[in-house]
Amino acid sequence: MNMELNHPIRVIITGATGMVGEGVLHECLLDPKVAAVLVIGRKSCAVTHPKLRELLVADFSELPSTSPELSGYDACFFCAGVTSVGKKEDAYYRLTYILTLRFAETLSGINPGMIFCYVSGAGTDSSEKGRSMWARVKGKTENDLMKLPFRAVYNFRPGYMHPTKGLRYTNPYYKYIAWLYPVLRRIVPNGVSTLADLGRAMIRVAGSGYKKPIIEVKDIKILAAGT
Repeated sequence: MNMELNHPIRVIITGATGMVGEGVLHECLLDPKVAAVLVIGRKSCAVTHPKLRELLVADFSELPSTSPELSGYDACFFCAGVTSVGKKEDAYYRLTYILTLRFAETLSGINPGMIFCYVSGAGTDSSEKGRSMWARVKGKTENDLMKLPFRAVYNFRPGYMHPTKGLRYTNPYYKYIAWLYPVLRRIVPNGVSTLADLGRAMIRVAGSGYKKPIIEVKDIKILAAGT
């Protein structure tokens, strides 16, 4: 199927007050292939740009399905997420699977021609049967997103992402481990990328599609490079 769009894309981004979403937003605002960005979140991302609009919502699972603000978009970059550390499975399931699926179900009803890009994680369990709780939940989320009536769904599975310098929401611990990036890039090249790579890869997929729905680190870097 030909996925190529012949116009600059309009995208919705979630999670822009977190490190990943902020990094993806940054790339979208820089890229001329992106015409407009709607950030949906619980609080303002504190960014001002001619391309950018915001929609603040109290609950992602209660996205207004009749809002005209949500129509006319080519892609959604779903970057919102929570860590599984310290959470029981039912809480993580609610904040990861239920929240994401309800949000996506609403968008698919408004923009069925949209491409949905979901930030999952390296090691996600597509079988939904493994021992790792977070990997099972992420796997189920990926699987059920692909059943929705979008134009296409792409599940991005990044590993270590080197942060973009100067952004507001970079996790503080990165300043202690960032020096490892050049070493990791040589030792495990298919396990590390940059946050900028992720944003560029999402933009490329939204405009041109990709050959498979599960996008690993090596695919992220191929897409980001435009090859």
